[in-house]
Amino acid sequence: MAFSLKEILSGDIRAGARLMRDLDDEIPAAHLALKKLYRHTGRAFILGITGAPGAGKSTLVDGIADLLRKQGRSVGIVCIDPTSPFTGGAILGDRIRMQKHALDEGVFIRSLATRGHLGGLSKSTIDIVNVMDAMGKDVIIIETVGVGQDEVEIVKVAHTNLVVVVPGMGDDIQAIKAGIHEIADIFVVNKSDREDSDKTRRELETMVSMNDYGKDDWVPPVLPAVATTGTGLSDLLGTIERHRQFVFREDNLARYKAGKARVELLEILKKKLVEKAVEDLEKSNLLEPLLEKIANKEEDPYSIVEKVVDHSFAIHLLDGMRNGKGSGKRKGKGR
Repeated sequence: MAFSLKEILSGDIRAGARLMRDLDDEIPAAHLALKKLYRHTGRAFILGITGAPGAGKSTLVDGIADLLRKQGRSVGIVCIDPTSPFTGGAILGDRIRMQKHALDEGVFIRSLATRGHLGGLSKSTIDIVNVMDAMGKDVIIIETVGVGQDEVEIVKVAHTNLVVVVPGMGDDIQAIKAGIHEIADIFVVNKSDREDSDKTRRELETMVSMNDYGKDDWVPPVLPAVATTGTGLSDLLGTIERHRQFVFREDNLARYKAGKARVELLEILKKKLVEKAVEDLEKSNLLEPLLEKIANKEEDPYSIVEKVVDHSFAIHLLDGMRNGKGSGKRKGKGR
């Protein structure tokens, strides 16, 4: 193991970086370390920032991190970047835009590629957040990939979610539609020095007012900001702190912890079950024959999945082969 738990718990940057790299590469030893670290998580405040591409999320993250550092708080930043469907690579441009924090030991920046994972996050996001949490970061900021209305997975991970919109890019209209706006704890109208920013704010405020909030519910405010100049960021940070206090109330925090535990368990379970099912099919040389049956419309994928889930797929395929309907040769044993 290229790192020790003691080093990570003490906040060692190199040890943490190596563990995060190995987790993203799915190295078994890294997951073993994460099991031991998990009991040391749950102390950090997690801030999610999402919105359409071009909304200025990275600049906003940079400005918020700067203010947090001036308050003496350590910061972890997880930047999710889109993966090329052709090369599998990612530009990781968010890290480039945050170079002023590169030499600050109180700021840890980790870029992750989506690798085809939908919903705005990378499949290892929760793992990386847990490592930063165990390292003792006070605030962990997650900046999502910026894919639009489908980018709602962040609500499963963060205590507070900012949805960033920009006037003049259609975001004001998009926000009124069902989708990404539903996850917002705070709306940020970035680049609010533009002429039509007031219109965007009014439309968002109207949308919020149409929801039925209870007496003790949090009502999402709509705040203006100009991230490039820092205008409005102090007020934004103050509002984030108020929402943090709201979430960390005893009744709300218990509900959040239960929800996050459910998300963590189900995400890991889904991933492991899919991996196990595919591995079993490949080992038994059943995957290609099943794909051929689906492609030839001899079977539908829904029925195949049902058989995979209840482990009857091997028996089903063998019966088809005995009747002369199967294709390919089966080697090894199915379950």
